[in-house]
Amino acid sequence: MPLSPVPIPRRFEGRSVVVTGAGTGFGAEIAVRAAQEGARVVGVHYRASKAGAERTAERVRAEGADVVLLQADIAEWPKVAGLAEEAFERLQGVDVVVNNVGDVAREQMSWRDITEESVDHVLAVDIKGTMACVHEFGKRMLEQGHGSIVNIGSTVIVRGSARAPQYAAAKYGLLGLTKSYAHAFAPTVRVNVFAPGFIETEATLGREDWKSGRGDQLRRMTPMGRIPGPRSSPARRCSSPPTTPRT
Repeated sequence: MPLSPVPIPRRFEGRSVVVTGAGTGFGAEIAVRAAQEGARVVGVHYRASKAGAERTAERVRAEGADVVLLQADIAEWPKVAGLAEEAFERLQGVDVVVNNVGDVAREQMSWRDITEESVDHVLAVDIKGTMACVHEFGKRMLEQGHGSIVNIGSTVIVRGSARAPQYAAAKYGLLGLTKSYAHAFAPTVRVNVFAPGFIETEATLGREDWKSGRGDQLRRMTPMGRIPGPRSSPARRCSSPPTTPRT
């Protein structure tokens, strides 16, 4: 039987949502999806890609939500504090924060290429930056009496990364800080991790190792034989159960 689309839920009806790193890739799609699910306003954060953030904003507005552009380097704690303060003021409170920003050491093709500078930067963004966002947004959510924080992790925590060990270490650390703040903020504010696998963003597709065979290798290792892009197609369902088993 043909597949029929599953309606998009309205989980963010009337809510305010902030997405960090929403100028491109996965973050942009999260911001748009928040609008599709009924968010009244979406805070689109960016560090340097203002043009990308403005493109995301146009897509969010097309889905019926208001947009607030927010600029900050989350590797610097005082700037994160300013970001949270600005977001709460301009969005009239923040119901949801999705901490999407993360540095994957994209230019590093092998563990042999690791540098102290790269280690410092990845840890500053992925660990300190995410912790600062959880801390600064979370304490303001406690004051307003509710909120939800979602940190974007990675399946690298279970498989490791021979290419970039510092990235795997950072994402593993994300589990610790998430569990810690989940306890600290409970029951008023929820803090969780969502850990996706590989996603073929434009940046990933442009990596030399991906173009020279790693992408093909990973597709062969994936049961579905494909790796999704940041914009997944609308969820679909079977209109009736399959009559033959799948192998």
